[in-house]
Amino acid sequence: MNLLKKHRNVILRLMDVIIVVMAYYTAYILINDQVFINIEENRIMINTILLAIMTYSCVLHIFKTYDNITRYETGYDYLIYVLACLISYTILTTLKLTFKLNTIANTRTNMVAALMIMTAIVSYRVIIRLILTEGYKVQKDGGKLKKNVLIIGAGEAATIILKTLKSTMKDTYNVVGLVDDNINKLNYAVSGIKILGTRNDIIRICQEKNIELILFTISNISNEERKNILNICQQTGCKVRILPGAKELIQNKSLMDSFRNVEIEDLLGRDAIELDNKNIVKLIKNKVVLVTGGGGSIGSELCRQIIKYNPKKLVIVDIYENNLYDIEQELKYNYPNQNIYAIVASVRDKKRLNEIFEEFKPYLVFHAAAHKHVPLMETSPLEAIKNNVFGTYNVVNCSDEYEVKKCILISTDKAVNPTNIMGATKRLCEMIVQAKAKESKTEYAAVRFGNVLGSNGSVIPLFKKQIASGGPVTVTHKDITRFFMTIPEAVSLVLQAMTYAKGGEIFVLDMGEPVKIYDMAVKLIRLSGYEPNVDMQIKVTGLRPGEKLYEELLMAEEGLEQTKHDKIYIAPPADITMKNIDEKLKKLNKMIESCNNEQREEIKKTMKDVVPTYKESK
Repeated sequence: MNLLKKHRNVILRLMDVIIVVMAYYTAYILINDQVFINIEENRIMINTILLAIMTYSCVLHIFKTYDNITRYETGYDYLIYVLACLISYTILTTLKLTFKLNTIANTRTNMVAALMIMTAIVSYRVIIRLILTEGYKVQKDGGKLKKNVLIIGAGEAATIILKTLKSTMKDTYNVVGLVDDNINKLNYAVSGIKILGTRNDIIRICQEKNIELILFTISNISNEERKNILNICQQTGCKVRILPGAKELIQNKSLMDSFRNVEIEDLLGRDAIELDNKNIVKLIKNKVVLVTGGGGSIGSELCRQIIKYNPKKLVIVDIYENNLYDIEQELKYNYPNQNIYAIVASVRDKKRLNEIFEEFKPYLVFHAAAHKHVPLMETSPLEAIKNNVFGTYNVVNCSDEYEVKKCILISTDKAVNPTNIMGATKRLCEMIVQAKAKESKTEYAAVRFGNVLGSNGSVIPLFKKQIASGGPVTVTHKDITRFFMTIPEAVSLVLQAMTYAKGGEIFVLDMGEPVKIYDMAVKLIRLSGYEPNVDMQIKVTGLRPGEKLYEELLMAEEGLEQTKHDKIYIAPPADITMKNIDEKLKKLNKMIESCNNEQREEIKKTMKDVVPTYKESK
C-alpha cells in the first residue's frame, strides 16, 4: 500500500500496459482457439499491441484518469474509464479500416481485446479502492464500540455522508440503514446501505437495530415536515443531529462538524415568512434610521435587517457598550460601505437624546431599549419604570420634536393584562405611544410579540447549558406555556408592520400555538440522546415573582383586525390622551422621588392605579 501511494501514477500506467498486452494475447487465443502463434502473426500482434498501448495510454492521459485519487473514485469516474476505452477502440478500428493496415490485428481481435481492457481497468481500480477504504483506520481512544447510526433521507447528501463515513470514520460509526418517504426506494441500497423504511418505521428500526445516533440529511423539506419527523425521532431516545444544507458539507473539513444539534426552531415547524419588500425598501432606502437598544437581541437583529435595505445612515444607540461594539463591528465588517454610527447613550437621558436627534435627524425610529427580565424587575421596580416608561416617553417626545416620520415601539405579550412590573411598564409604554399619535404628525405604533428564541435570557439557551452540564433542567411549572418566535422572523414582521403604521395602532404578531415549556424541555433532552427524568432530571422550581402560567397576546376589549399580512393583526388606537398620560407620569415621578426599590408594595399600588389592567399573579 505504501509503495502504491508513493509511486501510484507510474504503477497505474504500468498496470494498464500489462492489461493491454494480456488482453490482446488472450483475445487472439480465444478467437483462433490456439495458444501458439507463428512468426508472422506474432509480428502483427506486437505491432498491434504497441499501437494499442500508445492509443490507450494517450486517451486515458487526456481524460486525466491518472490524476484521480483511487480511494475517492465514484461511478462517474468509472464511466470515464469506459468512455476512454471505447474511444481508444474506435481509433484503432478506424486506423485499420481507413488505411487497410495488414500490420495490425483484425477488427474482431480489437473488439474482444477492448472489452477485456475496459473490464480489467475498471475492475482493478474498484478492487484497489475497496482495499484502501477497508485498510484506512482512524485510531480512537480506548477502542470504543462503534455507534449504530440511522440516516434519514436517501438523497445526494446521504450519498456523500455514507462515502465519508465509510472511508474515514469506519471505526467510529456503523450505518445500519436509511429511511426515506419515497416508497419507490424501499429495499434498494445507497452505497451498499439498505433503505429500511419510511418515517413511520423510525421508532421500530431504532429499537431493532439499537440505534444511538440519527443523522437528518434532508435539506429541501418544509419546516412543518421537518418538525413532524423530528417529533418521531424524539420518541426513540436517540441523539439527533441535523445537516442544515449541502453548503456545510463543502465548507467543513470534518463531516460531523457539518451537522448541528436540533434546535427548538426545528420543532416549532415555522415556514419562512414572506414580506412585502417593496414597501420596506421605500421606507428605509436612503433614509436615516435610528435604533435604540441596538445592542440587544431584538435591536441587533433589527440593525442586521435594516442595513440590507441600504439606509442613508444607521444610528445605533445603546447604554451597554460591549453589545454596541459587537454589533457595530459585525455590521462594518459585512457592510463596509454603509454609514453606521454607534452611540453610547441612555434613553433616560433626554438631553443626550436631543443631541443625537439634532445631529442625525432620523426619518425612522425603532425603540427597542428596555429592561425585560421579569424577576429582576420585580426586585428593582423603580429601574423598570425609569428605563421603560420614562425612556419611552423621552424617545416619543424627541421623535415628535424632530419630526420623525415613524416611531415604532417594541412591546411584549407581557403587556397584556400584566401580572408583573415589567409587563405593566410595557403596557404604559404602549399607552404613551397611542396617546402621542393623536397629537403628532409622527406616526407612532407598537409591535407586540411573545418570547423570541435564543434572545438574551430566553429559556432555550438556559436549557442547552443545563443539558450540556448534565442537568438538571429547570422548569418553573409543569403547565406553563409561552408563545415563541425566532428573532429573525419577529424582526421581519416588525419591519412589515412599520409599513402599515398610520398612528396609534398596536400590531400583534401571530405567534402560532402556545408551547408548553415542560414539553420543550422533554424534547430537547430526548433529541440530545437522554431520557427525561432517567438520564437527566427535569426539576420543577415553582413560578417566579410576577410570572404567570399563560401569556395573552391581546386584551379582550381591544378587538382585532387583520392586515394584508396573514401574520400581523391590528388593535385599534386606545381612547387615551397625552393629558391622561402626563397625569399618570406625575404620579410615577412623585413615587420615584419618595420611594426606594425596597418599597415594592407602594410601587405596585401606584402602578395599579396608573395601569388599571395590572393585577398581580396569585
